[in-house]
Amino acid sequence: MDASGGLRVGAGPDGTGPAGPVTAGVVGRPATELAARVRSGELTAVEVVRAHLAHLDEVEPRVGAFRVVRREAALAEAHAVDTALTRFAMPLAGVPVAVKDNVAVAGEVRTDGVAARTGPAERRDHAVVTRLRRAGAVVVGVTRVPELCLYAATDGPGTVTRNPWDTARSPAGSSGGSAAAVASGAVPLAHGNDGMGSLRLPAAACGLVTLKPGRGVVPGGLGADDWSGMAVNGALATTVADLAVAHAVLAGEQPAPLEGPGRPLRVAVSTRSPVPGARVDGPARAAVEAVVAALVAAGHTVVHRDPPIPVGAAGGALARWMAAAADDAADLGVPLADLQPRSRTHARVGRAVRAARLVRPATAERFRAQVTAFFAEAALDVLLTPVTTGPPLPARPWHERSFLANVTANARWAPWTAAWNLAGLPALVLPAGTRPTGQPLAVQLVGPPGAEGRLLWTAGELERLSPWRRHAPVFDPAGASSPAPA
Repeated sequence: MDASGGLRVGAGPDGTGPAGPVTAGVVGRPATELAARVRSGELTAVEVVRAHLAHLDEVEPRVGAFRVVRREAALAEAHAVDTALTRFAMPLAGVPVAVKDNVAVAGEVRTDGVAARTGPAERRDHAVVTRLRRAGAVVVGVTRVPELCLYAATDGPGTVTRNPWDTARSPAGSSGGSAAAVASGAVPLAHGNDGMGSLRLPAAACGLVTLKPGRGVVPGGLGADDWSGMAVNGALATTVADLAVAHAVLAGEQPAPLEGPGRPLRVAVSTRSPVPGARVDGPARAAVEAVVAALVAAGHTVVHRDPPIPVGAAGGALARWMAAAADDAADLGVPLADLQPRSRTHARVGRAVRAARLVRPATAERFRAQVTAFFAEAALDVLLTPVTTGPPLPARPWHERSFLANVTANARWAPWTAAWNLAGLPALVLPAGTRPTGQPLAVQLVGPPGAEGRLLWTAGELERLSPWRRHAPVFDPAGASSPAPA
């Protein structure tokens, strides 16, 4: 039993067995469709949640996405949606969602991936959870993260979370549990957050679409100080329409159709890695080229131009990442001695970084001004880049390896994401085909401040031109390819 009275993975509503058969035509459908059917009365929220809990029971033993499944609590929340007089105005009515284990869910312990943290339970929801619930979403569980959300693979003592597209691979991190939950069909939407790529890397690894909002667009409150301003909340989804609604809910806005720019876009493309020695591999480069071809065919202008990412900016992001370990451990009240060896080293380096005053607000502001000028001076609407250099990291107990092994693996695999956290600019990741070995490919779209809507619209156009498979084949609830509806 979890802290709120919900049941752990594998138990039915009475705690004794499976929850029952999956409701046909419910699991695997987009969140926007499910919400519309609940609002109309065609489905009840209880039916939707019960069906997803049953599918979760089937896939979770092979994926390991959830730390807690809130079975009884979720069914009670679903019943509350069904009986709410405001159900007809809820944009996510009855939609099952998962929440990453670093924001507060009332009645649950927020561990941030630290095994030593066993309590107390949170007394109230984080602002983003409040907004999800107000929109009609039902929190079915809390998803796994690497310790202190520091790493690009999701694992910990006794558990390795696996990628539904290839269970020998990681779903990435730190929102790896949330991504695995969505890609396996356990939930149609999941919450996550992004401090150096923690939404975008799992989306890339698991064939999902996500948006890292710009600074200040969605409520923060992640750890001690949002990783010195770099970390922001967002969502993982299988369609752009679902992501757009989730983003509007998290941002406190009324969901509305995405408005096009009314003119062709001017898109810069760059495959140059900000990390020396890290290079995009052939399939990832081909994915970028395929998206370029689609944009050109749609009438947009594409130019090759590298953004200015000076050494100082890279160092500024690295300094904030180092400092985050000690800051967040202190925020949780966890002594460094209780952390994994890799995280203890990380935190000690972070303390030295703080003592040397290497976390400098001016570094971030200077870089933000540089990249904002990059967009303005060349009249650029969007920047297109790769996301990772190759397939996801292996699914293994990375927590047993050294700090240096983790940092090196992370930097070599994912050099294109962290800069946009430091600058506070919006960045979106969307699927762009599959590798010859079957894992998803992805690309990243970056925009200037305030470009969230433009990035979502561009992703929606690319989705219409090249629909992607919405779930990992083995875990696909429909049992076949299920491209997003036009």
